[in-house]
Amino acid sequence: MEEYQFSQGKNLRCGYTTGSCATAASKAAAAMLLTGERIDSVRIDTPKGIVLNLEPLEVMLTADFASCAIRKDSGDDPDDTNGVLVYAKVEKTAEPGIMIEGGVGVGRVTKPGLACAVGGPAINPTPRKMITTEVGKVMAESGYTGGLKVTISIPAGVEIAKKTFNPRLGIIGGLSVLGTSGIVEPMSEKALVETMYVEIRAQQAAGNKNLLVFFGNYGEDFTRDEMKLDLEGHVTCSNFVGELLDYAVFCGFETLLLIGHSGKLVKVAQGVMNTHSKYADCRTELFALEAMFHGASVEVGKEIYSCLTTDEVTKILKRENIFEPVIEKVTDKIDFYMQHRVHGKIKTAALMFSNVYGILGKTKYADELVELHKRKGV
Repeated sequence: MEEYQFSQGKNLRCGYTTGSCATAASKAAAAMLLTGERIDSVRIDTPKGIVLNLEPLEVMLTADFASCAIRKDSGDDPDDTNGVLVYAKVEKTAEPGIMIEGGVGVGRVTKPGLACAVGGPAINPTPRKMITTEVGKVMAESGYTGGLKVTISIPAGVEIAKKTFNPRLGIIGGLSVLGTSGIVEPMSEKALVETMYVEIRAQQAAGNKNLLVFFGNYGEDFTRDEMKLDLEGHVTCSNFVGELLDYAVFCGFETLLLIGHSGKLVKVAQGVMNTHSKYADCRTELFALEAMFHGASVEVGKEIYSCLTTDEVTKILKRENIFEPVIEKVTDKIDFYMQHRVHGKIKTAALMFSNVYGILGKTKYADELVELHKRKGV
């Protein structure tokens, strides 16, 4: 793939996700099955807006099914899945529609709280949508009105998954088919931090004194679609909250509003300033402790502690009627640690959200800083 990210004089090559591989393999196999002809290249559109033209490998074409593989390319991102083959097998079915299944090396979900149904394959919503869309295009072009069964397999995933968090999350037997944009953007920490610094300096040069910051795509999407804020001057911090706060002070900003998913911000409430899971995966501990401080039983505390996602935690807190006091304590701690990092030299605030429950909590100056970023006319 010849797509690059530029950072501090370096070009870092992007790659494409397992979700894009699964989509391309599915589309290629469907095209070969429905036309009876082998193809040498398959084109897919990614949610990022980048078009991929990929080569189907290990093609098998029979009267009953077609299958092929796409080799994963992670670009300059350090990734255990780089180079693995992602397979798709496509068969005709009597039932109309597109059925997506997981084969060897694709994990099975055994616990609730994830984006995939318990008992089903760990193929996340965006890859599912991509597969359905691209295979649907092939069906329409060929005039086929029956059904297709698509089975995704990653044979190497059986062993690779043992090195990941998947077993701990209740995903057994393989990898998750992932990707929200279809593209793997290089995750060199130095490059990411330097990129963030460039964004901050650009805002400084433009005369902006009030920073609006997100961890990544989820925060941007939620803020734009649900909160109707002006995103023109925003900065992305990835996982680097500490470096963000330090540099904002250094550059002389007056305010900083950080909007993030509860799974990220609850780590800041515990003083964690790099929120990547390889440094800290402490999403439930504080919630469990505060729940018990507010009257929850030890059994409920253990239930919260064992949750896989903060949305599951929120569900329990609401069930126990202690959500409000617990979230107030959590946001108080976020406020404390952000102010501790900046030594009181800049006004900071944070807003915590969930894609399921909406806005969950705010630090004391959040509403004031939100007003600074409202769209004109809203």
